Amino acid sequence: MNYTYIVRCADGSLYTGWTNDLEKRMKAHNAGRGAKYTSPRRPVQLVYFEEFATKTEAMRREAAIKRLPRTKKELLVAQFDKL
Repeated sequence: MNYTYIVRCADGSLYTGWTNDLEKRMKAHNAGRGAKYTSPRRPVQLVYFEEFATKTEAMRREAAIKRLPRTKKELLVAQFDKL
């Protein structure tokens, strides 16, 4: 499966990405090999993800989320928290 995800970085910023192995990607982020604000001492928090059958779908969704203003991303994250 392919995933589009949002993580909250150490400084409070949101980082959007896509991957075909979500668990491995979160480990990489938390080891300091992910978002530019990530460090091993300040792990990221996974706040949103969606599952897609193809890489293309996941990449399209990632691009759409990246174009959203921060307030809209926060609303997306808040909806995900309610699930």
